[in-house]
Amino acid sequence: MAKEYKISSARLKQLEDELHYLKTTREKEVAEHLKEARSFGDLSENSEYDEAKNEQAKLYGRIAEVENILAHAVIIDDASEENSGRIGLGCVVTVLDLDVDETETYTIVGSQEANPMEGCISDDSPFGRAMVGKTEGDTVEVEAPVGMLKFKIISVEKKA
Repeated sequence: MAKEYKISSARLKQLEDELHYLKTTREKEVAEHLKEARSFGDLSENSEYDEAKNEQAKLYGRIAEVENILAHAVIIDDASEENSGRIGLGCVVTVLDLDVDETETYTIVGSQEANPMEGCISDDSPFGRAMVGKTEGDTVEVEAPVGMLKFKIISVEKKA
């Protein structure tokens, strides 16, 4: 069975727009670059041609990747657990790290939207898996390479 990709409707729109750009504008640019490189003569010693072919391969690889994600996308229903108070996809969670007594805020997202540098944590990550289904006030343990980390959930909000 193919992997399912949990994404928001906003991310779905971004991927559809990217695919449209890649198949129209970007594909024409790469084809023009390839045509220009071909005109430089002997293809066996033509580095511009090799570069253009590599660019074309990257483009088609990305198109295939985006098409695969879109084909197996599962749209996150933002209203699914809205009033339950339980952590799910799209929730903004503020936690207290009990080991260092610091608070952090994270958004739980699908794997295609994860960006830890921006506080977007995948529900497939150890931290995300530990948080999903929990409620405000719960204490959660997360296994990490440095050992067990303990967090207390301070607040849970649905992302607007």
